[in-house]
Amino acid sequence: MATQGLPDGYTPQSPMYRKVILAMVGAGLASFNALYCTQALLPVLSEDLHVTPATASLTVSATTGMLALSIIPASIISERFGRKRVIMLSALSATLLGLLPLSMSVGMLITLRGLQGIAVAGVPATAMAYLSEEIHPKHVPQVMGLYVAGTSVGGLSGRVIPSGVLEFASWRWALAATVAVAIIFAFITSWALPDQQRFQPKRLTFRSEFSAIAQHVKNPRLSALFTLAFLFMGAFVSLYDYVGYRLTGHFGLSEGVAGAIFFLYLSGTWSATQAGTMIHKFGQARVLVGSIVGMMIGMAVLFSPELISSILGILLFTACFFAAHSVVSGWVGVVATTNRAEASSMYFFCYYMGSSIVGWLSGHVLHSWEWGGLVVWLLAGLAIATMIALFIARTTPSTRSTPSPARDSR
Repeated sequence: MATQGLPDGYTPQSPMYRKVILAMVGAGLASFNALYCTQALLPVLSEDLHVTPATASLTVSATTGMLALSIIPASIISERFGRKRVIMLSALSATLLGLLPLSMSVGMLITLRGLQGIAVAGVPATAMAYLSEEIHPKHVPQVMGLYVAGTSVGGLSGRVIPSGVLEFASWRWALAATVAVAIIFAFITSWALPDQQRFQPKRLTFRSEFSAIAQHVKNPRLSALFTLAFLFMGAFVSLYDYVGYRLTGHFGLSEGVAGAIFFLYLSGTWSATQAGTMIHKFGQARVLVGSIVGMMIGMAVLFSPELISSILGILLFTACFFAAHSVVSGWVGVVATTNRAEASSMYFFCYYMGSSIVGWLSGHVLHSWEWGGLVVWLLAGLAIATMIALFIARTTPSTRSTPSPARDSR
């Protein structure tokens, strides 16, 4: 993309730099709060609405599945009409839609959660592109780290707030509380996000975009990275979808206390930022394989009938998941030397499709084979991920630098 004649990207000395950070952190908080706000409520939804865990999990899987299907169109639309418009519309519409299902049946709840997934897609589809265009390249990794932290804290608040409200109110009031918080952050994003100064609209055709995506899918290393995203996110969401049933059923915890398990997300906020340092020291391949092995160890610990051991296993799994996600998402930008925006979109398509499909299937596994069967199922997926990671390590040069989010290089 030609950049001659365009203003320089924002730096810490720029008046708008802090507003960009505030807006993008707010976007992450709002969108990911809305995305996972029913996950902590699944055991209560099963009981109150008389549905199986697999059906209750559709309130999460429908959202992430529709997000996955919408993320590539949202990215294409942003190339034509601008990142800011898409981010603002996405954050506001996704959070406001959260108010609708508060008095609905499970069918309407699932349907509206699917619509919420379509609405929220604009934030993950365009945030990277906005930051890589508007922030000076030297400072993109730091600002991207803050955005990722915002998404992780948003996902945390979307789970912890409703589980806390469940201690003294119904699940509908719990949803209302978390939606109110998300709306506040969505309006902060709309107020703070600066107009784009470096965006250049593209004349796009569906044929050209389809060709670019097909080119990436045919690349065996990129396909392997996309598959890892599918498997990682599928295992991660499955664990957090159904661990509440384990905590309330086997260990006898209340819904509110069980929801505190989501504070382990904070380990991911730490490990994602440390992944860059570890890549500098050991290279991407070693960090990736080590992270997957750590996920498998953490998952295996969950066979334990003891609460403390289970919590430690979830902690290890969570920290290693975010480290692996950080490595793989950055590696996509290294392997895809052209059409990087499309490569990023494909990565997140597979990432959220894994959440939707594997998360839903895992509910049936839990229903048929209980907790031990679920753990074996997820370990099998991680074993496949290990073999794929070893393939990538053998076929892709491993760099010891932290890749910055890259703009489309067409």
